[in-house]
Amino acid sequence: MNWTSLESANQIDAIKAQPGYSLIFKHSTRCSISMMAKRRFELDWDKLPADMPLYFLDLIKHRDISSQIAQDFQVHHESPQMLLIKDGECILDQSHGEISVEEALEVLVA
Repeated sequence: MNWTSLESANQIDAIKAQPGYSLIFKHSTRCSISMMAKRRFELDWDKLPADMPLYFLDLIKHRDISSQIAQDFQVHHESPQMLLIKDGECILDQSHGEISVEEALEVLVA
């Protein structure tokens, strides 16, 4: 699996308009907790559906996009943070040690 880099507000609009599931991972490249959460997530991400888009946001470079995500999906800004999106709505919001592929899978199969 591969990350798609989030670098523009237009990409957020496209995610909101996209049918089905998408996942957004917000990451601070300066935070060891964020690095650990990302590494742990990537160890298990092959369990996710292969066709599910995975988006990666570098919070240091794109704080404005992080703010738009918080506003558009009605979540509090956190770092690290994982959002599971279905049909343009956030259906799972996890941060820090809560971030897990297993939790996302539970929501996907529910």
